[in-house]
Amino acid sequence: MFQGRVGDLVLRDLHQHLRDGSFALQTGTLLSRVTCPFEDVARSLHVLYARHPFQIAPEFADFHVEVRQPRNLRRWFRQQAEFLIDGDPPFEPLPRDQAPAFLEWGLNWSVAASCHQWFSIHAASLEKNGRAVVLPAPPGSGKSTLCTALALRGWRLLSDELTLIDPASLNAHALARPINLKNASIDLIRAFEPAATWGPETYDTSKGRVTHLQPPADSVDRMLETAQPRWIVFPRYQAGAEPLLTPRTKPQTFMDLAENAFNYSTLGETGFDVVGRLVDQCDCYDFSYSRLDDALEVFEWIASGEAP
Repeated sequence: MFQGRVGDLVLRDLHQHLRDGSFALQTGTLLSRVTCPFEDVARSLHVLYARHPFQIAPEFADFHVEVRQPRNLRRWFRQQAEFLIDGDPPFEPLPRDQAPAFLEWGLNWSVAASCHQWFSIHAASLEKNGRAVVLPAPPGSGKSTLCTALALRGWRLLSDELTLIDPASLNAHALARPINLKNASIDLIRAFEPAATWGPETYDTSKGRVTHLQPPADSVDRMLETAQPRWIVFPRYQAGAEPLLTPRTKPQTFMDLAENAFNYSTLGETGFDVVGRLVDQCDCYDFSYSRLDDALEVFEWIASGEAP
């Protein structure tokens, strides 16, 4: 049962619920029960998920995850953190100071690895006027930076990493979780929106300097609303480039979308069918850009229905 929003909790109480394993966080339709003794993880959750609903000791949760110290000598020397789901660690431990980010990455992995009721794409997705844009792209493409700018300027954030498509309706489901940013993107978005709320920065990770941005309140409040994908746009940041929106062929989009999916092979014929139908109903583009203001103008043009 919904018991309030995370930001309504006193930080001390949130930390205690995390320590005893009774805290459960709702993101979209998913409920994750989280156990963690670390105070910095509690502070990160308190800031980044302030608007999200929570439950205490629910009878059911979709995921049972834990971030803790490994049960070895690393507890005292060069301390580490490990992520577990249902008691099993799917990854090697990371340095202890990466624990808040590790929880975020682990939650992403948990959804991608097990939620096969949806077709899962490694892509950002946002909604405007009831229609969604899907932004699949490899690391370094500027996908998360563009997603963040759109979310901060009136587009409803569905997800910055995992686009979840219902195989029957093709509706995109929302998670509205914090947005993961790294390196130069952090400074760019800090300048773009000085009032944004951030989690802790972590240094020297495999991705460099990373942090997470609190999702907009409206995106969290509406995270149970689905949206019908209307556009598939492959973004690419290019220094000094003028904005360029180029239509792409349906066959090429099909192949690239399937390649960016987490469970295309797992779903078999269903995955093939979902990709085909999704590509058929969407306008498909490549988009290169260097300035966020230019990109926002192009996406407003797309949303207006005037794009070719």
